[in-house]
Amino acid sequence: MAPSKTKSPKPSTSAPKKEKLFHPSSRKADQLARKALRKGKLGNLASKRGQKQNSLVDVYGFFYHALPEEGVLTLPELHSVVNEIWLTRFDDELEQERAARRKGRPKSVKESKLEEIKLRESDEYRSGMEVIDLTHPANVEVFRLWDQKEVAYMQLLRFIRITSTDPDLVVVSRPGRHVSIIGAPQPARQEDEQMEGVEKS
Repeated sequence: MAPSKTKSPKPSTSAPKKEKLFHPSSRKADQLARKALRKGKLGNLASKRGQKQNSLVDVYGFFYHALPEEGVLTLPELHSVVNEIWLTRFDDELEQERAARRKGRPKSVKESKLEEIKLRESDEYRSGMEVIDLTHPANVEVFRLWDQKEVAYMQLLRFIRITSTDPDLVVVSRPGRHVSIIGAPQPARQEDEQMEGVEKS
């Protein structure tokens, strides 16, 4: 008896599904274009928001590491942290860029950017720089609990504005939302100087 022949499956004759095309001037094409544009804008916003948050984490992280092992900073010590450490943190890089530049050559992009940052931050310190209040005991204790990641946590903290032109003046710019900060008495020094600031204005 002859072996039975197995039938091979017939190749599919159905044509592959074509991608639906729209006329460039059609309403559907316009909707898709707007959707893609919106998606691109949101992506850019998310990227910029992420970059801004990373920058803020760096700033707050700096002051977190400036916390004393125990207690709080005095106002002169806080000014010293800003003036001698924060504002000079790029000085070594800046000197390296200047040393590497040949005589008569233009500044590198990095050198120009570092000089711009230094000038901007010095001007900010002169006119009034907002910093976390490291002189306030309750504020410092709440700040010590920060995970060094979450920027929103800063909304709980008390911020003050200090200036190089009047090192004794302190103005509370954000009073803080944490219950232990709201109920805590202000240092007498800061209460007096806020009154002085009101009298000067």
